[in-house]
Amino acid sequence: VKMLNAYAADKGVKLMMHHETSGSVRNYERHMDKAYQFMVDNGYNAVKSGYVGDIIPRGEHHYGQWMNNHYLYAIQKAADYKVCVNAHEAVRPTGLCRTYPNLIGNESARGTEYEAFGGSKPFHTTLLPFTRLIGGPMDYTPGIFDTQLSFLPGEHSFVHTTLAKQLALYLTMYSPLQMAADLPESYERYMDAFQFIKDVAVDWDDSQYLEAEPGDYITVARKAKGTNNWFVGGITDENPRRSTFTLNFLDPGKQYVATLYADGKDADYEKNPTSYQITKGLVTAKTKMSAQLARSGGFALSLIEATPADIKALKKWK
Repeated sequence: VKMLNAYAADKGVKLMMHHETSGSVRNYERHMDKAYQFMVDNGYNAVKSGYVGDIIPRGEHHYGQWMNNHYLYAIQKAADYKVCVNAHEAVRPTGLCRTYPNLIGNESARGTEYEAFGGSKPFHTTLLPFTRLIGGPMDYTPGIFDTQLSFLPGEHSFVHTTLAKQLALYLTMYSPLQMAADLPESYERYMDAFQFIKDVAVDWDDSQYLEAEPGDYITVARKAKGTNNWFVGGITDENPRRSTFTLNFLDPGKQYVATLYADGKDADYEKNPTSYQITKGLVTAKTKMSAQLARSGGFALSLIEATPADIKALKKWK
């Protein structure tokens, strides 16, 4: 463990733990103090807990009162050790993170893995902001660039999304603990698109919903915490559409470097999911933006406050 910690620190990486209980909840509770103390001793301040499988003891269920009491106990115990919890397979939250802000995220809905083998439809991610996310942050595990799963048949052989839509999920699916959920080699093939994942913030000072129709589409603008930088993400269901909006949430009189990651002209979530185009230019609060979204597509936009060098080097957005 010490060697791993030293290696991570050398790379500028902070480690977290994963407690997969496999549903053996009483056993987990017996070891919880020791596990959290281990985290404190080794500098880990966040844990992803999991409850895959039938709950033990038998007769208890994921959403029953007994398990609800356990989830609360785990969060309270973690708070004693100043540990953040990202619980998977737990009950849907209903605002508990306001009382216990160390509940940094939950899964508690059909996440990205269900987009292929589980058969989630393209409209699924346009509904979650109005249902699941009302109760608190969701760990949806976005960022899938390789959407083709040749080992599965038919409808389940691909993730129902374009690459650009995966970028947009970092905005539409709020979570202060985000993942880049694909393999490193998948990102290495599209490093220009991966730049957005490197740039995008995980927590925000302001959020504005620019357009939305539950089950059809949603476009969100968020201001990165402690900065003047904004990020925008828009997604759609199985129907293509054009998103048009004005950047009137930006500071008046300032210029920003806009980088738009959008579906390519031939993008399609079934036939050509990795087709995308990147456009860059200078914008202001008066600039009108437009992006074409493919079927189950999306777009992501970064708006970084311009430096004098940026203003000299870049052209104004058309």
